[in-house]
Amino acid sequence: MTRELTEISPKPLYQQVRERLLLRLIDGNWKAGDVIPSEIQLARELGVSQGTVRKALDEMVRDNILRRKQGRGTFVASSDDAEFVFQFFRLQPDDGDRVLPSSLVLTVTRDRATAATAAKLDIERGTETLRIERIRSLNDRPVISETVILVRALFEGFPKAPEIPNNLYNLYARRWSIRIGRTDERLKAAGASEIEAERLNCAVGTPLLCIERVAHDLSGAPVELRLSNCLTEAFHYAAP
Repeated sequence: MTRELTEISPKPLYQQVRERLLLRLIDGNWKAGDVIPSEIQLARELGVSQGTVRKALDEMVRDNILRRKQGRGTFVASSDDAEFVFQFFRLQPDDGDRVLPSSLVLTVTRDRATAATAAKLDIERGTETLRIERIRSLNDRPVISETVILVRALFEGFPKAPEIPNNLYNLYARRWSIRIGRTDERLKAAGASEIEAERLNCAVGTPLLCIERVAHDLSGAPVELRLSNCLTEAFHYAAP
């Protein structure tokens, strides 16, 4: 039996509504591009006020999970929307408009999770993983040397390097119905290694911005570890 929404729960009622609506996305009842029921319909269905539903939807719109379109309603956001992509890609030119990077995938290999990787992805040490190495460019200049680590069991049939698209989060959503809901990031500075210097066409020891990101699906489970080493001579990290 579905648990009733209640004021007795330690969570605010609008957050309970948000979790209930997220379940519809996780279960596949709502898909990218679908228009969702109106606030009045959802309020009646869930037995709460329209204001409570609006507050839950406002938060989901702010998190780029939903989109409001004037005169058309509220839609499930697509992971290839520019707003969705920019939510997670924050390296921008110092002058000029923000742009999306292009990607060159170098290798896709199988690996085993180290203790550090296992802790971040909430898996056992030695679990089989996929390791993607790629170079990302902005305005035709290579600026990011990137490693992406995935739990292989979650991504059966992962494509080979030439077939991997630029937007990985859109690939996860379309191919495996794994939709990224939030990310946790840690930033620090470090000098470019020999490998990074070769990839980014810079001198060994050049200062890089190192971004460690753990991406979580809509249920909150970690599904991706991403390590991005970025040249920032003409770029900056735009905080959300």
